[in-house]
Amino acid sequence: MSDPKAAIGASSAHSQRRINDWFRRHGEALWWLHSFYALALGIGVMWLGNRNFAYLRVAIFHIGFIWLSGLLLPKLLNHPRLTPAWAPRLRLVVNYFNKNLYQQMLFFVLPIYYASATFGSPNMGFVVLVGLSAILSTLDIIYDRHLSVKRRLTAGFFAFNLFALINVILPILWSISNTLTTRVSGMVAFLGFLTLGYPDSPSAIRRIAVVIGTAVFILAAGELGRSFIPPAPLRWAGAEFGTDFERESLRVVSPVTELKPTGSLPLYGLTAIKAPLGLREMLQHRWYVNGKLICASPFYNVVGGRQEGFRLWTSCVFDTVPSGTELRLDLETEGGQLVGRARLKSKG
Repeated sequence: MSDPKAAIGASSAHSQRRINDWFRRHGEALWWLHSFYALALGIGVMWLGNRNFAYLRVAIFHIGFIWLSGLLLPKLLNHPRLTPAWAPRLRLVVNYFNKNLYQQMLFFVLPIYYASATFGSPNMGFVVLVGLSAILSTLDIIYDRHLSVKRRLTAGFFAFNLFALINVILPILWSISNTLTTRVSGMVAFLGFLTLGYPDSPSAIRRIAVVIGTAVFILAAGELGRSFIPPAPLRWAGAEFGTDFERESLRVVSPVTELKPTGSLPLYGLTAIKAPLGLREMLQHRWYVNGKLICASPFYNVVGGRQEGFRLWTSCVFDTVPSGTELRLDLETEGGQLVGRARLKSKG
């Protein structure tokens, strides 16, 4: 007689094998399906990031978890008690949490950067990079098979995202100016890269050279490339031009929407900016004619938090305005970050 328990056990083992075979055959498709789900969830987080900055307080713990897990995971994978069968499973679990945390943070700050960028200017490139980084965090197969298994790629990915996140967190939560923020973010990004991607060369001189070279590159990129970074969370709210200005009501008189060829022309420019409560920034107007700088105002201190925003006005006198002239008014931070841009063109 056959043993009923043995038959049940054999049937259960057969069912388990069939389930495992099915997952092996369709596992890649399931991961891609999960990636599309993560992308859709990220779009929802973008909606939240455009309306409420409070989540950034939680993002600090997300950064801490990713950083700590990145430091501990290599040690755990090389632990003698961890069997070869469990090592990839542990990496998969840690990757799953890290990817979700990256997605939440990056999709949250993406609309903040977008709102602070100026369309057509170089700082839109940084928005594209943050968006690509957010999308990459949703691509499970690429992240699990390539990004997370190569130490330098992992460190570089973390360092860039750390810079992008700290660069938003500091001015919003601690009211630090954008110029100082980019420097602090660069130093923190360097520490992030160094701790996760410390060179393993046997030569001490080579290790020191790599560390110094990396520090110089990251800090120089943050300092020299500041104009390519949107001044988040400052937001351009619009501009007006006029031939006169009423100082009591801060209102442009005789608005100008198009230039007419003329002789000497005094012109006033009024720009509106929105900034969160407590943020202090130094801003200036820069007037250009056909790309050539004509006037630059002193820097004015902006204090954020006003419901109606902050308005800055300056004036510039143009000797002549020939036909075909393009007049441009840029609003920039003390560090050279473009807040917004307005143009007037003459006929011809």
